[in-house]
Amino acid sequence: MTITQLQYVLAVAEHQNFTKASEFCFVTQPTLSMQIQKLEDELSVQIFDRSKKPIELTEVGKKIVSQAKNIVNESERIQDIIDQDKGFIGGEYTLGVIPTIMPTLLPMFLKTFTEKHPKVQLKIKELTTPQIIKQLNEGNLDAALAATPLEDENLIERPLYYEPFVAYVPKAHRLAQHKTITTADLDINDILLLEDGHCFRDGVVNLCSATKSNKNNTFSLESGSFETLTKLADEGLGMTLLPYLHSKQLQECYTDSIIHFTDPKPAREVSLLFHKSELKIQITKALKDVIDAVIRGAIAFHDVKIISPKKIYSN
Repeated sequence: MTITQLQYVLAVAEHQNFTKASEFCFVTQPTLSMQIQKLEDELSVQIFDRSKKPIELTEVGKKIVSQAKNIVNESERIQDIIDQDKGFIGGEYTLGVIPTIMPTLLPMFLKTFTEKHPKVQLKIKELTTPQIIKQLNEGNLDAALAATPLEDENLIERPLYYEPFVAYVPKAHRLAQHKTITTADLDINDILLLEDGHCFRDGVVNLCSATKSNKNNTFSLESGSFETLTKLADEGLGMTLLPYLHSKQLQECYTDSIIHFTDPKPAREVSLLFHKSELKIQITKALKDVIDAVIRGAIAFHDVKIISPKKIYSN
């Protein structure tokens, strides 16, 4: 049994296809198939049910894959130990980012990080929170930026900042004359929401759960874009809530529609997540240091009281 064989098994388990797995591993398909067959012969078990399309793991194969992940991860720690001992920050590093953080936080730190650590080959994926949790646990991501707490026992969360919600309220709206608002002013039937799969949407729905009204709506709309929601609000179709950094990106002509919440403000906790195995931890720490430095001046809410994100994001 070799580490390479286990890596091939993990690739097939992920891609459910020998050809795709071989491309992922940069080997020929016959080479990959031969090594997996050799491992199955050595263990006297069948890891994959090749009669199924796509290929499926057998019951014992599922147990082998679970253990193989641990073995491969631990083997990779040897290179991490060497890199840390040498003070080397480089190599491939895959970062997941949720869609509501990607357009605001990424431009703030990406250039600085790549200039400071040019030997890091950074790959960035835009993923939903469930996708991030799954890929971190499967070892397909080195770290992620997401709203927390997620309370996954396999993941470590390092909070970066707390980002308040703000209200985008057009001039004709019932709340337009308010200088500030409270969560009690919100009506879920009056708020344009992001589509399912966005954790910010879940936070807004939970925030409004105590004030839901029974009025009938003439339409229902959910979008994946804050820009779409603000434009629809301007058409008199409701209001919406935005993360604070998104409100800072609005054109000046739209900023008059922003209304802040009184204390305690609803807010989301944005964290850097990584697996408890702490692979490539030297790069993760370098990334956190860069983000900490750039975000410090962007969100000046250190002395503001907020509603605990745990209360907002807990179902």
